Order: sequence, then structure tokens, then C-alpha cells
Amino acid sequence: MDLVKVYLIQSITTAANNLRLNAQQIEVVGLLRETVVNSKDLGAELLLMKKTTELSKLAIRLSEIHSFFSRYLIRDLNQFLENVSPKIYKDAFNKINNNHSTPLDVELVDRSNLAGEIMVANVSNADENLMEEKKINPKQAIDFEKKILSPVKSLDDLLKNIPSGNVSKKELVNYSELMKEHSALASSQGFHVIAKMHEIISLALSAVSKGKLFADKPVIESLRACLIVIVAVVKRKDVDITGYLNRAEEFGTKYFQENIKV
Repeated sequence: MDLVKVYLIQSITTAANNLRLNAQQIEVVGLLRETVVNSKDLGAELLLMKKTTELSKLAIRLSEIHSFFSRYLIRDLNQFLENVSPKIYKDAFNKINNNHSTPLDVELVDRSNLAGEIMVANVSNADENLMEEKKINPKQAIDFEKKILSPVKSLDDLLKNIPSGNVSKKELVNYSELMKEHSALASSQGFHVIAKMHEIISLALSAVSKGKLFADKPVIESLRACLIVIVAVVKRKDVDITGYLNRAEEFGTKYFQENIKV
């Protein structure tokens, strides 16, 4: 299969995974993927689809991607590779990483419902609408929220200090145990996404303290992504944290899949 088809199929699959599809919609996505795979002239096929009312809107978007990828991206990538060496690339990203760090807002006060699109990638939706679905009374909810969020700011500061070596093994172990405790608390309340994020952090900090995991920038940012998800879900913040959730999930799957049983 050619590169353009592979890219289009992956794009369609990723987009579909971010939606809650019924059986009929899943079948349509499968038919669409088959059309792309089996097409002998994808550009011409998309052109015909654009002329069909029911298919035109999506076909226009797919045609734009196809045109961009087949004409421009390959050309631009070729020029990029001719001018950029591994050293130039690494130096450029070192500048970016040194100048930018994603702020972690632990003072979220908005109480609007958590956006449905946050719960993606086959994770449980039990954490949505925390008060309503779990019927937690206001005092219980406030106590749970306070306990879960209380260490977030200090843990975020600790994560930022790990690369410089200004963190002791004892601090890592203490936070690992605290995250394990909070994971168990969230799990007992049925908040599986929150529990999973805590479990990932706990396992990672334990591994770092034992020298089994090197806490480079990607690792630190993945752990901070876990914290961002925790804050957004607990606060029911109406924001799109799909990127953070996916990053946290991918990190957990890569390093600790066998250990996470939330």
C-alpha cells in the first residue's frame, strides 16, 4: 500500500476513535477505509465522491489531505532532509524545549460539565459528570476534590526539578506512595480515569527512584500530562485535554501496561 493511502487510513481511524460510534457508523467507517485501500486511482475516486451530495463534504476534506500529502509534504520533507542534520534538529528542539513549558493550571475554578470528547481512547466514561452519576453529596465531593488536588502543585514542582537532580530518592518514594494511595481512593469511588493517571505517576516515580527509568523531558511531560488530566477531570473543566490524555495513556502503555490494573 502506498504512503498516501496509509496516511489517509490512519487519519480516518484516528478521527473515528475520537467519536462514540454505533454499529452502523462503525460499518460506514469500515466501508470508507475499504474504498481507500481498494482504489486504483485515489485522486480520481475522491473527485467522483466530491460530486455526490452524501459524500461530498468528507470527500473534499480527504481530497485536500491527499493533495497536500502527495504533492507538498513529500517535496517539503525531501528539502527538509537535505538541509537539516541530526545535530541541527536536536539543537533546534533544545531551544524550543528550553523556552517553552506547558503551564499546569491547578487553580481551575470553572464548574461546567466535563466535555464528552475528553473521554476517548477506550477509557472508562465513569469519571464524567462526577456528582450526577455517582450521586456524591456536595461535602463528599469537596473532600474528595481537595484530597486529590492537594499534592498536584508540589508534585508538578518536583517533576520540574527532577532533570536538574534537585530531588531526593525519599521524595520520589513518598510521592509514589501518595499517588498509589490516591489511585486506590479514586478507584474505590469508581473514578477509573483519575485512578489510572495516579497509578501511572506512582509506577513512574517508583521506577525513577530505583534507577529503572530515566526521567528525560518526554517522561516528565508525560507525567505532567497525567496531572493535567487529573485536574481537568476532577474540576470537570470544559476543555479539550485529548492530547494530554492520549500522551498519558501512551506513556503508561509503553512502560507499565502489565502493572496497571485499575
